[in-house]
Formats: sequence, C-alpha cells, structure tokens
Amino acid sequence: MPANYVSVVLVHGAWADGSSWSKVIGPLKAAGMKVVAAPLPLTSLADDIAALGRALERLDGPVVLAGHAYAGAVIAETRDPKVASLVYIAGLAPEEGETVADVFYHGQPHPKAPETKPDLHGLVWLPEQAFADAFAPNASPGEQAILAAVQRPLSVACISVPVERPAWKDGPSWVLIAEQDRMINPETQHFQAERMGAHTRIRPVDHTPMVTAPADVADIILDAARDAAATP
Repeated sequence: MPANYVSVVLVHGAWADGSSWSKVIGPLKAAGMKVVAAPLPLTSLADDIAALGRALERLDGPVVLAGHAYAGAVIAETRDPKVASLVYIAGLAPEEGETVADVFYHGQPHPKAPETKPDLHGLVWLPEQAFADAFAPNASPGEQAILAAVQRPLSVACISVPVERPAWKDGPSWVLIAEQDRMINPETQHFQAERMGAHTRIRPVDHTPMVTAPADVADIILDAARDAAATP
C-alpha cells in the first residue's frame, strides 16, 4: 500500500498543546499524509489515554502515533488495533510497572532543567524562563514566548501512575534522541531506545525539535509511515 494510506496522529507532551506540531504538519500533509493532532487534557494518564482513543476513533486504516516527551507514555498505552507503529520524539517510554516520573528521573538532570512543584490544584506549571533555558533553547524568543503563553499544566496524576504493558513491546517503534535535551537526559533517551529495540535516530537538537528542527521530526515520522505501509 502507498505510505499516504497510513494516517499520523501527533500527540503533544507536558506544557504544550497541538500547536507545538505546527511546523511538522505541513511537511506531512505535503507528503500526502492524513494528519491529526490529538489534544490531551493532561489531567491524568487515564484521561490522556482516553483522549487519544477518541482521536483514533476518527480514523480508518493503519496509524502511526508520534508522541513528544510525556506523550511517549500515552501512545504506548493505547490498545487500538489500527496503531501500526510508535514514534518517540525526545520521548519517555516507561516499562510495565514504571511511572513516567521513574524514567524522567532515571538520569542526572541538566543544570538548566527547571525545578517544578505542583500548585494547590495538583498541577505543575513550567516557569516562563524555562522555555528559553531548557524546553526550547534553540527556538527564537518569539517562539519561546508563544510556547510559554499556550502551555498546559501537567497534573501529578499523569506521572505518578504505573503503566500497563507498553505497546512498544509488541510492535515497531522509532526514537528520535535529542542530544541537546535539557529536560530529559539524553542518556535516559539512549537507555530507553536500547531497551525498546527501537529504530533510533540521534540528532543535535533540543527538547522540542518539532519547533526547532521540524525536518528531522517529519523525516522519522515519514520513515515510520513507509515502514507501516510496507508491512502486510
């Protein structure tokens, strides 16, 4: 089947929304892909998995799921049989029984990584300066300002619940390792990719390459789509 028969669902991570994929959607659409950016409420891992499920209900045929950072945990928990492969963009990939926090804190934090704590509602906000220091240091000041303004807070309930058997254990996965990541230790990303047995790309990019290196992100997603199309 042609690669454009495969749909792509883009899943944003913590402190972001679907607009973080803006620079990737165009190249994927230009390649003939059907593209959906799934909105996550970031209120709990279960809520986010359910939200992704609703996005998948709108699609027919095989689907490639691409998740950024925290969303790596979300895409691996869907049980929709349409999912052909998973793509992790500087993603987190907990093993069965692990929490997102377990893998996030697997390695030493970068000196520029922000210290965060929940507010009175159990929500974690990223300090505005952290978007320039750690979240997207390679972005322009204008892009950093937009990312800070549209951020969605992350509930503690998203990162403190052990995951069930992740889908990467039973199907193909692709990983883009961000070597300049100041949020998720690159050593952690390497560890996860090896544990997953994933197709791995290593790039000198920051934590949010969808914004700062969109061509690298589009390329790995398109390769996953071509592979899914070639698989009977």
